[in-house]
Amino acid sequence: MKRMAALKKSCALLFACLAIAGCVSVPKGFLKIDEKSLEKRQVQMRQYDTTDETQILTATAGVLQDLGFTLESSETKLGFVAASKKSDATNKGQIIWMALLGGANAVAQCDGAQVIKASVITKPGANGKTTVVRVTFQRVVWNQMGQVNRVESINDLDVYQKFYDSLSKAIFLEAQKI
Repeated sequence: MKRMAALKKSCALLFACLAIAGCVSVPKGFLKIDEKSLEKRQVQMRQYDTTDETQILTATAGVLQDLGFTLESSETKLGFVAASKKSDATNKGQIIWMALLGGANAVAQCDGAQVIKASVITKPGANGKTTVVRVTFQRVVWNQMGQVNRVESINDLDVYQKFYDSLSKAIFLEAQKI
């Protein structure tokens, strides 16, 4: 008897939860792609008039190394290259401001070091005569105590422009065997 009563209560509770969940609606525009997402993708992508992905990946690896990155992994068959570089993220203005406001403990929370990561993906173009390259840059920033302060994407147009300018030159030189 007790089991039957417990089962009835459980079923009633489950039914009530499902009824309440069924009343919840999906927010308007939930699956709509943000316009900024399209803009970011356009900044991150370029199309080249070649189908030789190996040539593009070789040029990409060279460009990343020229920009101070260390190659971490690559997979030619998948059209993938990953690289990173360490650099100083110290901001003297931030340190002065934090020292004035909070003293030594606050200064320890200031940015210290960062690792910038680059990921490159290549794929054949839709027309079969081109190759599409997409690069993304992210950074991980640590504070003075070695704790992660933030992880963020780099959306600076100049960073992407510099990369693609160098890549275009490198692809041209690779094609000319220079």
